[in-house]
Amino acid sequence: MDKNSTIFVAGASKGIGAAVIDALGQSGYLRLLTTDDARLSDQAAVEAFFAEHRPEVVVLAAGKSGGISFNVQHPAELIYDNLMTETNVISSAHRHGAKKLLYLASSCSYPRLCAQPIKEEYLLTGPLEPTNQPYAVAKIAGIELCRAYRTQYGCNFIAAVPTNYFGPGDDFSPENSHVVGALMRRMHAAKLEGAEVIDIWGTGTPRREFIYSKDLAQACVFLLENYDGADLLNIGTGTSLSIAELAAAIGEVLGYTGTFHFDVTKPDGMPVKELDSTRLARLGWRASTPFVEAVKTTYTWFLQNTQ
Repeated sequence: MDKNSTIFVAGASKGIGAAVIDALGQSGYLRLLTTDDARLSDQAAVEAFFAEHRPEVVVLAAGKSGGISFNVQHPAELIYDNLMTETNVISSAHRHGAKKLLYLASSCSYPRLCAQPIKEEYLLTGPLEPTNQPYAVAKIAGIELCRAYRTQYGCNFIAAVPTNYFGPGDDFSPENSHVVGALMRRMHAAKLEGAEVIDIWGTGTPRREFIYSKDLAQACVFLLENYDGADLLNIGTGTSLSIAELAAAIGEVLGYTGTFHFDVTKPDGMPVKELDSTRLARLGWRASTPFVEAVKTTYTWFLQNTQ
């Protein structure tokens, strides 16, 4: 890409969008555009933004998301917001001549009982995880929108599936946080209050792969600069932890010495979710930040910004 390209990052108020902004700036891209994320589900607002600014490159990292509890309680909100956001941004990018668009989907898009690690070709080969099906359907629609615009109009719209990400700028709220942010917030509170037990949903046995948001952002820049293909690409690390192991690792970083009670009456979500990122590795990119280092940096940000 030309360093003078005008780049619009949709979702810049969220952790990953903010990390993409930082990574682009560090790579020498200075003509960066953002807008109020709440306006992205408004078709007229998005169309007006593109008509005024005509970005040459778009990174679509927007849309509501949350953990299992949020998915169960807000399915309509999740599917509506994600469908509207991706439809508005992708269609306006086409109409106003964007030269490239990168869409970030979700590992929830893959079937519940995929063979592991999950290859890109497993998309749409089986039933989805019921607890996040509406959200997953919306994210799949975004992938298919990119494919459809590429097929019909020749648009250089690419799609990638990141694994579970975390880092500075994450949502640590009780309502919307994902598992790393949720556990970090709750352990921090328990440590301050002297609570000896933390309840965690599920059995603790499901395995998840995690990537530091800054690594994911660097992968996005890499794809913008080096990939124009039609194939979906996974962005992962190649390593995973059970939820119980994750809780123990976060507890060690935070200095939480209590115990965990796993509430088996609550859903686990997908039993295992590990991505096969061989395609991306063959292109020349791999994540570099050790997990514990990423957790420490995230906790430092949490202490400085959420107290």
